[in-house]
Amino acid sequence: MEKPFLTVVVPCYNEEEVLSESVTQLTNIIKKLVMNDSISNNSQIMFVDDGSKDRTWELIKQYSESHEHVSGLKLSRNYGHQGALLAGLTAAHEHSDCVVSIDADLQDDVNAIIEFMEKYHEGFDVVYGVRDKRDTDTFFKRNSALTFYKIMSKLGVNMVPNHADYRLLSKRALTEFLRYKEENMFIRGIVPLLGFKSTKVYYNRNERFAGESKYPLKKMLLFAVDGITSFSVAPIRLLLVIGSITFLVGVVLGIYAIVQKIIGGVVPGWTSLIVSIWLLGGVQLIGMGVLGEYIGKIFRQVKERPRFTIEDNVFEMKCEKNKNNESLV
Repeated sequence: MEKPFLTVVVPCYNEEEVLSESVTQLTNIIKKLVMNDSISNNSQIMFVDDGSKDRTWELIKQYSESHEHVSGLKLSRNYGHQGALLAGLTAAHEHSDCVVSIDADLQDDVNAIIEFMEKYHEGFDVVYGVRDKRDTDTFFKRNSALTFYKIMSKLGVNMVPNHADYRLLSKRALTEFLRYKEENMFIRGIVPLLGFKSTKVYYNRNERFAGESKYPLKKMLLFAVDGITSFSVAPIRLLLVIGSITFLVGVVLGIYAIVQKIIGGVVPGWTSLIVSIWLLGGVQLIGMGVLGEYIGKIFRQVKERPRFTIEDNVFEMKCEKNKNNESLV
């Protein structure tokens, strides 16, 4: 039986401080899997440079020349984590029998990849890496994440709690995944939609090896908004409910004002007027913002612009070189 070609896709943005250790740890895992006859000796670790401003790409090229299992992909600019991950998965599709995605910061336990491959050989098309606990997170991050999962569940989005983008996809799962053409790709929500046989591998998350997190609070909030608006129209329906409640409150206040006028209990003042203006104005602005979010997604989608642009592809060159060497043999 032919051994599967595994590609480990690693999005990178300004990761020069951690890249050396990432190469070391991931290369050791690949070598163990090769020795165990679990994967092909041509398997690759593809570091995807997402428009880094430091020496990340320079280092990736150096490691690709000195390590047989290391290659890279350079994007023309910064497309964000999900864009870089999508670019890597797309590039890996043609040559790979299965792919594993993992971040470069080494917070996800690389040893779980060995168990990923065991599950793959058992016939699973999707293997989710799930955090066993969130002890390394701050109180705010831990509870905000749990709240997000609960909200998504209430909205009918089938997500895997405590799972980020550490997963394995088989060839056919990746093929089906790439058929989804959303401009705003929320990968964590799309993968469960594939419906293929899946399982979970639990692991303990580590502290970031070096450097700073590329997901500050602002990006986390934007990511959450993207996830919600990509999979549900519930926020628009919520606006309808808020608008209806506000209308009913207005009717009640109107009746109250008429009654006070009849009985002569009207006291001149501006409080009720100001409250009404701010209340209605706030509802309108919130409504415009939510609708704008959806319209903005439609606007970007109908343009059908490329979701990423590849500037340099060392991965493709390495794969072709390995194919030529095999044909000579």
